[in-house]
Amino acid sequence: MPKLNALVAGSTGYIGIQLIKLLVKHKYVNIKYLCGNSSIGKKISNYEKSLSNKKLPKIIKFNKNLLKDIDIVFTALPNGEAQDISKHLNKNVTLIDLAADFRLEKGSDYQKWYKQKHRAPNLIKKSLYTLPEINGKDLKKYQIISCPGCYPTSVLLPLIPLFKNNLVKFKNIIMDSKSGYSGAGRGVHKKYKDKNLYESLSAYGVGFHRHNSEIDQMLKKFTNKEINFTFTPHLTPMFRGILSTIYIDLENGITQSKVIKKLSDFYKKENFVKILKADSLISTDDVINTNNCFISVCKSKFKNKIIILSVIDNLIKGGAGQAIQNFNIKFNFPYKTAL
Repeated sequence: MPKLNALVAGSTGYIGIQLIKLLVKHKYVNIKYLCGNSSIGKKISNYEKSLSNKKLPKIIKFNKNLLKDIDIVFTALPNGEAQDISKHLNKNVTLIDLAADFRLEKGSDYQKWYKQKHRAPNLIKKSLYTLPEINGKDLKKYQIISCPGCYPTSVLLPLIPLFKNNLVKFKNIIMDSKSGYSGAGRGVHKKYKDKNLYESLSAYGVGFHRHNSEIDQMLKKFTNKEINFTFTPHLTPMFRGILSTIYIDLENGITQSKVIKKLSDFYKKENFVKILKADSLISTDDVINTNNCFISVCKSKFKNKIIILSVIDNLIKGGAGQAIQNFNIKFNFPYKTAL
């Protein structure tokens, strides 16, 4: 099978670096171009020493002419920039966006949550927000594939099967998520310079974090009901990983064991989602440097409630790894290639 030519735009951010580290292992990919802004002319090994022995192009500035001999574009750019690139795609180029540019199905919602006008609203209908284990089978007919955010990935994987099967109530859901600081990007040290990142825990985006919009959109899509939830993210003094703790009410007659069985049945054919034994205590260390999501369903002191623990590596399952999953599905490559 011939290799596909790939362009990575936003190649020096934490997600971009992680994506390149996976793509160099992908036997069906040739990384033809690496693009950036402040890094033009530099080698990617300046940002990641482990890539110094790989034959990779120097970083250049993106221009639309580069797309003439490209099959796949991966974008991990600041908000809005993937929308600009999308306007130059020819019919033979697929765009997989690891940022937020096509996550929301309405341009008005994008403006509300991201405080800027969508620059390619007519292309939203050509895009699909794709959580591979949930709706990956639908992505082949779309030219633009939008990868979910890291927090929503950790929350939606355990919740969607439960909502689809009416096992849990739609109100009073609490999602408490804690992430390594890499989730805030390379600018995290400037943005949170007064927060003592290495020794403190910080809540942020309380009540109105942008990922609320994604979670709400996807849960409604599979239930057609109003979902009442509170989501609060936190930055922790670790580089990578997410642990989401979800507090939820059970429907009448539903037990912890029924929830575990439903999740186990739903994901039994999936390689990267693992449903653990009841009341398993899990940590981010269980999944770091993997594309796995581990889920544990725990008892609460209240009979009609459960506590779900969900852990992922935010840079892989919550970012670059999920993009590779979608890429493999789109082009009929073996599902676990490079993962």
